[in-house]
Amino acid sequence: MSVATASPLVERDFAVPDIRCAGCISKLEQGLVRDRRIASARVNFTEKRVHIACTPDAETPDLVGAFALLGFEAHPIGDAPGEGDPEAASSRELLRAVAVAGFAMMNVMLLSVSVWSGAEGATRDLFHWLSAAIALPTVAYSGRPFFRSAWRALRHGGTNMDVPISIGVVITSALSVYETATHGQHAYFDGVVMLLFFLLCGRWLDSVMRDRARGGVTALLRNMGTGATVLRGEDSGHWVDATALQPGMVMLVAAGERLAADGVIVAGSTQIDLSLLTGESAPQAVHVDDHVHAGTLNLGAPIRVRITAAGADTAIADIARLMGEAAQGKSRYVRIADRAARFYAPAVHTLALLAFTGWMIAGAGWHHSLLIAVAVLIITCPCALGLAVPAAQIVAAGALMRVGVLIKDGSALERMAEVDRALIDKTGTLTLGRPVATDLDAVDPAHRPLLLALAQASRHPLSEALTRGLSALGVVPEAVQTIRETPGFGIEADWHGHKVTLGRPQSPAAGTALATELAIDGDPLATIRFADQLRPDARAAIDALAAEGIDATILSGDRAEAVAPVARELGITAQTGMTPQDKLAAIARHAGAGHRVLMIGDGLNDGPALAAGYASMAPGSASDAGKNAADCIFLGDRLMPVVQTVRMARRTRRIVKQNFALAIGYNIIAVPLAIFGHVTPLIAAIAMSGSSLIVVGNALRLKAAIR
Repeated sequence: MSVATASPLVERDFAVPDIRCAGCISKLEQGLVRDRRIASARVNFTEKRVHIACTPDAETPDLVGAFALLGFEAHPIGDAPGEGDPEAASSRELLRAVAVAGFAMMNVMLLSVSVWSGAEGATRDLFHWLSAAIALPTVAYSGRPFFRSAWRALRHGGTNMDVPISIGVVITSALSVYETATHGQHAYFDGVVMLLFFLLCGRWLDSVMRDRARGGVTALLRNMGTGATVLRGEDSGHWVDATALQPGMVMLVAAGERLAADGVIVAGSTQIDLSLLTGESAPQAVHVDDHVHAGTLNLGAPIRVRITAAGADTAIADIARLMGEAAQGKSRYVRIADRAARFYAPAVHTLALLAFTGWMIAGAGWHHSLLIAVAVLIITCPCALGLAVPAAQIVAAGALMRVGVLIKDGSALERMAEVDRALIDKTGTLTLGRPVATDLDAVDPAHRPLLLALAQASRHPLSEALTRGLSALGVVPEAVQTIRETPGFGIEADWHGHKVTLGRPQSPAAGTALATELAIDGDPLATIRFADQLRPDARAAIDALAAEGIDATILSGDRAEAVAPVARELGITAQTGMTPQDKLAAIARHAGAGHRVLMIGDGLNDGPALAAGYASMAPGSASDAGKNAADCIFLGDRLMPVVQTVRMARRTRRIVKQNFALAIGYNIIAVPLAIFGHVTPLIAAIAMSGSSLIVVGNALRLKAAIR
């Protein structure tokens, strides 16, 4: 049923702890949109959240009811960072259940060993009753996660992977009690508690893995200051919690304090540790009018900051959201797993019924036929298939996050694995995008205070570079009056009756280099040249890409004279003077020749090319348009994260294929054995749980792929 679109849609997030597999994802995404008020629903498997777009008249209880109709318990999540973490509570509950099941399993196994050793008659019955006394309460407690999930699904006319598990556990327990009460030879309490123990181990490991994947987001948000001292006047101030900070407030940030909001410095200068946001370990000097961000650490002196963004609007919250969205994209492999899981429940129920019917027809009796049907139910659990793709992608995204790479889409890793050509923008991508004065040492020390006095009055990038360079040399600015800035020309001021200027060089000696000139009454005193430095590992990264079979080319809108030195130093070809349309045409030519292009760029003019590339990456310093269009974002000044991402993507592809092979191979071998009666419920429990653990363990090998 389609939703009316006359009114603007509102977006809401819900925590859904019971999302277990690809089948749950499919059921939620396809089932929720049948409600006329819900336009779209998207599951974040990593965080076990569902993001929905709905009409404004949809009340929260109604939306929670829509989840309940599908058999899922949902909790609304607010906008405050870090609000709501039902998965953490779920992990603790699972751990308690694992402990209980493990303790019970050890004790029941000890009793079973006595039975297997030849105990007969009353002694065997006694051991069976003791096993029942341990196993039945354990089933009631440790089996709750499966029973709750199965009951919710059945109550609303659906099914999920917990239904056959619950049926198998209940039937096996009931059969064991019957055997014990009738002095039978075999009881299966050991198999029941072992099944629960291994199933719970798999779910707990899966939950812990997701907790760790979310750990980067949580750690990032925890680095935000908890509040700030907001000034009421010149001297008085009061503490305001971070959730109550508002744009326009002026906060006092003491040395050693983390910023609680984004803002602009209005008084003071200091050094800021930006390592949280950029990965750059060297502190950065900041002055009046510089932008500073929440989560960064003030290392130097107290500063006053006018807040421009707080709470969910800060840059760090944006990054956290970006990280949270990383697992939402559906890759080709996930879609394959989705389709397979969709047919799982009907297929496994049919197989179990056919096995029971077939063995009854063959004359095996209801007891033996029922045992075989139970073994089929248990052994066909598709946990391994459901974990094959998300487990690998979650671990890979977490590992890349630790080296400063944010993956925006799960399918991005698949596309990154297939690229064979890199087209790279120059300014801000191969270079740092920050001009640096190269010959300040040649400037007469007597002229430096005057130079700083003019430079610090302008926000022009060259003036800012001069201010940084001269401040680092400990220069104190000269006192000047009547400062004026003329766009396109520069700064001028009055100094002891003379007109001093800082602007475009008039001397031809400056050539075509990026430069500015200090003059008094029109007489040039000093010419300062600037250079945009290459990223420190640019050459190593280009060589590493070539080693991976990826040839690189520069696509730049700059003049050939500016691009040629960079191309020579990196040993690659370049195309210069390119417009956004030219870059799109270049990508189309490469694609037409059968190449899969990795576009790397940062500027507003790179946005269309980033969107057109087969895969794309942008530095964290890129424009908003560039970051929105790119598949991945790398932080810091190094270019090597691009190579690390490609290598990780290729490794992830291999792991996913291995996981599929493991999951499919397990079913090919195990299901026929169960149908033909060669597997007991105990063996089925071990085999099914082992396959999930193997898939998760195989995915965890990706953690060591990046050092």
